[in-house]
Amino acid sequence: MSLVFADSFYFIARLNRRDQHHEKAVRFFRSPDMHLLTSEWILVEVADGLAKSEVRPRLREIIDDLRQSSLCEIVPVSTALFNRALDLYHERTDKQWTLTDCTSFLIMQERGIKEALTGDRHFEQAGFTALLK
Repeated sequence: MSLVFADSFYFIARLNRRDQHHEKAVRFFRSPDMHLLTSEWILVEVADGLAKSEVRPRLREIIDDLRQSSLCEIVPVSTALFNRALDLYHERTDKQWTLTDCTSFLIMQERGIKEALTGDRHFEQAGFTALLK
């Protein structure tokens, strides 16, 4: 079993058939030995990114499926993680990392995860491997 971090980039690409990274995301989705770690912050980004799409009516069902899946763990929102991410956000003014990126990086560091299902170069800047590049 391999544990990878699932960024909003991955979920949006997987759910949007017109996304240029859709096929690659679907291949990872079908991988039988992959377990996902994501966060509620990421799911907020996914919902925001798909607010004007045909997927919106199914989003609650999609998130409920993720919550119930034994192949996906969702890190909940917490004040402690938010505060630590805010510290990182302010420490790294040389980067254009979002606050959500900072929460993801901290979660990945805590869990010893090196790979992310993303094409976001910010993950590479932070020392992780972006699997959807």
